[in-house]
Amino acid sequence: MALKKEHRIGRHATLLVLTDDRSEQEQITNQLNWKSCSGKVGSMESQKVVAAIETAAKQQGIIKDNVYRETHSLYHAIMEALYGITRGQMQLGSVMRTVGLRFAVVRGNPYEDETEGEWLAVAIYGTIGAPIKGLEHETLGLGINHI
Repeated sequence: MALKKEHRIGRHATLLVLTDDRSEQEQITNQLNWKSCSGKVGSMESQKVVAAIETAAKQQGIIKDNVYRETHSLYHAIMEALYGITRGQMQLGSVMRTVGLRFAVVRGNPYEDETEGEWLAVAIYGTIGAPIKGLEHETLGLGINHI
């Protein structure tokens, strides 16, 4: 059970969230025939960030809305990525922090053995800081979970 070097799902999700070029975004996932989506969210509430990512993944067909294990997998990947951007605090508004984020969700099989099944990677990049324009800093989080 080895990861394929060119199939590093977390790397692809991170590259996808960091690029502004739409054609480059398409190239990142099309080369592997993986599913992906991306979007933006800004909030002082963690649950709104989670909801925005889940909604985009469902609307873009990355996960099936009526299959619990897919929603559950996505939730854990999102929480792991959020944990990274919030430095383990998992809260925003209650500690007077606001975020302006971009996210990318990638679904695919990163292993040589196809029976390992599909995985989800969620990358979140943007700014976090006090709710005063100009007093934020960059942040990046990544979460990966099996389906």
